[in-house]
Amino acid sequence: MVRIAAGEHVPIYPPSPEEAVIPMKAFEIDRHPVTNRDYLAFVTKHPKWRRGQVPRLLADRRYLEHWKGALELGPDADPDAPVTRVSWFAAKAYCEANGKRLPSENEWEYAAAASATSPNGRSDAAFTAKLLEWYSKPTPKVLPRVAQGEANFWGAHDMHGLVWEWVLDFGSTMVSSDSREDGDPDKMRFCGASAINAGDKEDYAAFMRYAFRSSLQGPYTVGNLGFRCAK
Repeated sequence: MVRIAAGEHVPIYPPSPEEAVIPMKAFEIDRHPVTNRDYLAFVTKHPKWRRGQVPRLLADRRYLEHWKGALELGPDADPDAPVTRVSWFAAKAYCEANGKRLPSENEWEYAAAASATSPNGRSDAAFTAKLLEWYSKPTPKVLPRVAQGEANFWGAHDMHGLVWEWVLDFGSTMVSSDSREDGDPDKMRFCGASAINAGDKEDYAAFMRYAFRSSLQGPYTVGNLGFRCAK
């Protein structure tokens, strides 16, 4: 793991006008996404999370479908590539089994804002262009191995460029107030109107991440969605 120093985070969607800047405590995060090799060791030790054993309530039918078998990776899952097609429930269980947890959305975004040379690379045009280039490309059938490129300022690899990643509170940002409550729900959190309240209207890559997370549900498994742990 690598240590992310305390600081301040400017979220794309502030929880409230008073929280446009969020103080962040120091935390640790995995140096790179969890790999197929790592996850194979987990399911070997914890049979209830093997393919074919997990209830549909906790993982959809495509859970680990790119593996050759429940305990065999096969040609479509390089041992040192990020594990994907893992649900939020499974990712959470993996982290907990290793004495960790999934990072919060703010933690992940705070760590991922770092370029190779700065803890906040949002104003770096070259860094932003590199992110958008990755988002424009289709996902290859067999993912590349982790930690093959340059680490960011904190020493973390692959925050961008390989896979999207689960976070602990993935569905919280775009959720409006309870429809049973009196008054209007927070309409400014949705569609084009949400951009008006955005913290950084130029960070298109972050908008894409928030939009992607808002489309997820806990049992979903996606071919380019992995995870890493924090503590």
